[in-house]
Amino acid sequence: MTKFSTNGFSTESPKADYRESKEQIKDELDELRALLLGVEPNKLHQIYEYLENQQIKPEDISRVLPEAVILRSLQDQQLVEAMVPTIEQAVEASVKKDLNVLSDAIFPIMGPSTRRAIATALEEMIQSLNQTLEHSLSIQSFKWRLEARQTGKSFAEVVMLRTLVYRVEQVFLIHKNTGLLLQHIVAPQVAAQDPDLVSAMLTAIQDFVRDSFNVKNGDRLQTLNFGELTIWIEEGPAAVIAGIIRGNAPQELRLVFQDAIEKIHLRFDNELYNFQGETEPFNLSQSYLENCLEVRYKIPPKRNYTYAYTLIGLITFGFCVWTALTIREQQQWNTFVKQLNSESGITITKVHKESGKYIITGMRDPLAVDVSKILKQHNINPEIVNPQLEPYLSLQPEFITKRAEALLQPPPTVSLKVENTGILYATGSAPQKWILEARNMWRFIPGINQFQESQLTNLDISQLEKYQTEIEREKLLFQEGKTELIASEKPKLETIAANLQKSILIAKYLQKNINIHIIGHTSITGSEQYNLQLSQARAEQIKYYLIARGLEQNKITTEGLGANQSLSSSTTRENQDIDINRRVSFKLSITNINK
Repeated sequence: MTKFSTNGFSTESPKADYRESKEQIKDELDELRALLLGVEPNKLHQIYEYLENQQIKPEDISRVLPEAVILRSLQDQQLVEAMVPTIEQAVEASVKKDLNVLSDAIFPIMGPSTRRAIATALEEMIQSLNQTLEHSLSIQSFKWRLEARQTGKSFAEVVMLRTLVYRVEQVFLIHKNTGLLLQHIVAPQVAAQDPDLVSAMLTAIQDFVRDSFNVKNGDRLQTLNFGELTIWIEEGPAAVIAGIIRGNAPQELRLVFQDAIEKIHLRFDNELYNFQGETEPFNLSQSYLENCLEVRYKIPPKRNYTYAYTLIGLITFGFCVWTALTIREQQQWNTFVKQLNSESGITITKVHKESGKYIITGMRDPLAVDVSKILKQHNINPEIVNPQLEPYLSLQPEFITKRAEALLQPPPTVSLKVENTGILYATGSAPQKWILEARNMWRFIPGINQFQESQLTNLDISQLEKYQTEIEREKLLFQEGKTELIASEKPKLETIAANLQKSILIAKYLQKNINIHIIGHTSITGSEQYNLQLSQARAEQIKYYLIARGLEQNKITTEGLGANQSLSSSTTRENQDIDINRRVSFKLSITNINK
């Protein structure tokens, strides 16, 4: 739009008015700067141009940086707080790169620091001992003990309450806008409730006071009293510190709270104003909050208890050493006696001490463990122990088993075990000779009333049965229409003859008889009469061969069945068509000699 002047001759746009106003303001500011700086207005433009074109050089910064750091450090601690994270990262990087650099740098102060720490610890210990003696030997201590008995509190708790000036027991860091707990620390030996619940209640109390009463802007809740407890609240722009104090704290303590809240705002400025519920970044604020955990006790008048607690210390030390040695010796001895009494084959009837020696009476099986070995295991001097153990035969199964093994001497394939019922079980496999000896000798073993060999395998019988199975499984094949074996069957006949001889020897040792029955067979071709004669001739042929090899004739019988037991079909062997019905088979009959 167009603005008309009062004389009606000229017009101006709003942009022109704004530009003119801006230039006028700039001229006025330039004039003000010239007056403040003491520079003529016409030279002020030259100064601006110089500053704009001037390049900051590292040399210029190096000249003013030390002085600037010193001036800032004199003003407040913000520069120190700002440099702490950078210095911590630099130290961490230096340690990771070369640990020797830092160790060499702090070496000169490690010795004095260590000595000072030890001296401080000793001083605190002496002060604590003085306080303990004061509280233990004074008349006041008896009153406190009586109070502890009447109130049900511990003596230490009563002493603390009567000598405590004040103590900051808990400190809460609470976000101001949300009321959420950011960090919480507790003094040692203080039982703390749920910190989040306490934080919520404090926030609710403050909101209640603000909403229910006519509170001026800027006013805030600073103190809450609950009996002997006081809650101090120190607010900052974005966070609040609340301290739970027992006793009467001086106002100087508020300076500590204020310093802590200021440092926390300086260190965690971004985290506080951008808080979204994540409290982990505020874990680093514990060092600031710990400065608020102050405690102060009444200082009693100093008394010199040097001789008293020196004497008490020496007596206590000597008593503790004597007690420790006595308890250790008694524990070793009790453990030794317990193990000795639990050993199989050892029975303890009495243990007593006489003339500085332990007398052990009881009984011991000769196969039981030696007492000297148990003494050595427990590091007990054998010279102070006099075992008087009478020999006896223990009927415990493990000792009966040892005697059985010593008497019967079983082969490695046999294991012996004795049950509580007095039955000796033999399991495994053994030859006939050992089995017969064991049957006769087990009665001479004390504590055994029965010998059980049902799970014991006779190796000789097993071998005899094995030969029987192998022989009865074999079949000797013959040429078609002849009594002559196929050439490939002759080695098999020799193996059968050898196994029969071995079987007869084993049977004789076992007092058994073996009867050999040879059965001849033919194929289905030919007449029945011819097949019977041919099968009988084949069986007789094998019988003569066995007799020639030394087998007794009266133990061999033959039978020709012809084609009566022909197999269902022929088969092939080694890619040759061979009728397995043209065969001779064997049947062994094993009987006892007395039958």
